Amino acid sequence: MLKITDEIAIEDWELTEQFIRASGPGGQNVNKVASAVELRFEAARSPNLPSPVKTRLERLAGRRWTGEGAIVLQCDETRSQARNREIVRERLAELIRKALVAPRRRIPTRPTLGAKKRRLKAKKVRGEVKALRGKVDGEE
Repeated sequence: MLKITDEIAIEDWELTEQFIRASGPGGQNVNKVASAVELRFEAARSPNLPSPVKTRLERLAGRRWTGEGAIVLQCDETRSQARNREIVRERLAELIRKALVAPRRRIPTRPTLGAKKRRLKAKKVRGEVKALRGKVDGEE
């Protein structure tokens, strides 16, 4: 079981781990040992996550969210399979913690009177500069 917060924990049946060969450092060992970890979390089917959290999680996951509603995370940072497993589980927990925080609603504000005046003054100056770019009548 993966504990996210005091109220939310992910059951083991929701997680699928697959060990694959890693690229990167490891010498000859890299061809023999499957030290990279691919973690799959069935987020859409999870009974422990509320619906708004799932929608925020889908947006946060981006390309890591599959068509079936699962999150797939990979880690091949270290040569140790156990350490890679810890890292990928912590990444998943962090992603879910971010999705738990509801974004604050933006309250639209109006521009100040001074800002409006500055904008109009800048537009007027720019217009005058452009007006001077017209054709010049030659005195002949």
